[in-house]
Amino acid sequence: MRDGQAAGRILDYRRKDDHVDTIETSSSNPRTSAPDTYHGRCFCGGVRFHVTGKPAAMGYCQCESCRSWSASPVNAFTLWAPDAVKVDGGADLVDTFHKTDRSLRKWCSACGGHLFTEHPGWGVVDVYAASIPDLPFTPQLHVNYQETGLRMSDGLPKMKDMPAEMGGSGITLPD
Repeated sequence: MRDGQAAGRILDYRRKDDHVDTIETSSSNPRTSAPDTYHGRCFCGGVRFHVTGKPAAMGYCQCESCRSWSASPVNAFTLWAPDAVKVDGGADLVDTFHKTDRSLRKWCSACGGHLFTEHPGWGVVDVYAASIPDLPFTPQLHVNYQETGLRMSDGLPKMKDMPAEMGGSGITLPD
């Protein structure tokens, strides 16, 4: 998959021997009259947003940047097409931290609450799972597991870095 091709599709990662198979499924159901909408907000509630449809992927990022930014041993992510993420209120409070070209981290300038991260090269927005509490979080994989600070034996594929479709090696590591 080239940059930007993850958006708009749901990618289902399944372990098969020592590699992960990617199974594409539709991101919308034509028999459904309206897409699912989930609401989120920053810590103080000054910034409100919603996501619509289904995430392209859900999982755990173990990279040092995500762990440091989230102040936790892992970051639970949900990846969405950029047009599926809308700020409903408090857009003037949204600020950006730009550590690398890969990630534009958005946060509330009033409370410091983290909102989401735009990944322009991949064509997705990572909305932190904890920010959208009504979304049924069903992780599919771990990414950047070579950097983990917390080993997790949960049966999910553990990608050394990223899936090959996103420019990574596609190599899985043992549980």
